[in-house]
Amino acid sequence: MKTQVLKPDDENIRLAGELLKKGELVAAGTETVYGLFADAYNGKAVKKIFEAKGRPQDNPLLAHIDSIEMMMDGLVSDFPEDAKKIADAFWPGPISMILPKGEKVSDETSAGLDTVGVRMPSNEIARRIIHEAGVPLAGPSANLSGKPSPTTAQDTFVDLNGRVPLIIDNGRCPYGVESTVISVLGDKPVLLRPGFITKEEIEEVLQKEVHVSEAILGQLKEGEKAASPGMKYKHYAPKANLTLVCGEFEDYIRYVENHPGENTYCMCFDGEEDNCPMPAITYGKKEDGAEQAHQLFYVLRELDRKGAQTVYVRCEKIDGIYLAVYNRLIRASAFRIIHVSD
Repeated sequence: MKTQVLKPDDENIRLAGELLKKGELVAAGTETVYGLFADAYNGKAVKKIFEAKGRPQDNPLLAHIDSIEMMMDGLVSDFPEDAKKIADAFWPGPISMILPKGEKVSDETSAGLDTVGVRMPSNEIARRIIHEAGVPLAGPSANLSGKPSPTTAQDTFVDLNGRVPLIIDNGRCPYGVESTVISVLGDKPVLLRPGFITKEEIEEVLQKEVHVSEAILGQLKEGEKAASPGMKYKHYAPKANLTLVCGEFEDYIRYVENHPGENTYCMCFDGEEDNCPMPAITYGKKEDGAEQAHQLFYVLRELDRKGAQTVYVRCEKIDGIYLAVYNRLIRASAFRIIHVSD
């Protein structure tokens, strides 16, 4: 299969819609990461996503919509009051909600669950592609399963060349990590995956506590089903072995000095690289969680391009948007975490 990478003009957006209507795959950028899309109602089309990515089929996908009306036409069977409040506050935007599944959703999209994750992207090109397709689009990140999510068309092409017919290049993704995912079933909203929209922002809108799934900072229990993408498997990992080194900078430096090795890199905050005892790459300012999120996956892929074998990642905060960064890093490192400060 030849993979075309095309600019997001009217003609190419129409082409994307035509391919999706025919049961084909299309990759395109959103405000979070590049997504790999198929008709969420067409099980055969959605199976192609799993095949292209090498993704486990018990891992559910999110359905992307361009309007509330599209969602209510068979995608969901109910729209709870908490969900309406979140939609009013944050849609279109980088937050997905777990809702009761409607009659049109393929089992492949929902991984056989009776729920479906739904989001309305704020990226205009993504919404235009959904509109042209005329149906909700199932869409995980457009990477090979387990690798860092792509935030550029070039990184998408590296992973999916020959696996998809079309990639729409609508630039680098501004947020850089996948959407927040929250379950609004029942009386207790539960955060399943942290993202750019934080737990605290959702609590302010709902005027109630948002519970945090244990799977955000840990692993699912044996036999427990994943209700959301990003919960079950090792994710986001470059070829290098990552270790998170948590603590003050002086303690971080002391640790990496004692653990040298071939093609070993420090992954630290802006301005710290000159004090590292080995090659270093930065992923944003220490006090800027949004910039860290924006840079994270791009930097993990840059480490692959540099041939890194071992990477020591500096991290400190794990609240607010920093929780989204930490959540991706612990999975990218397969939960290798060292605490070096008292």
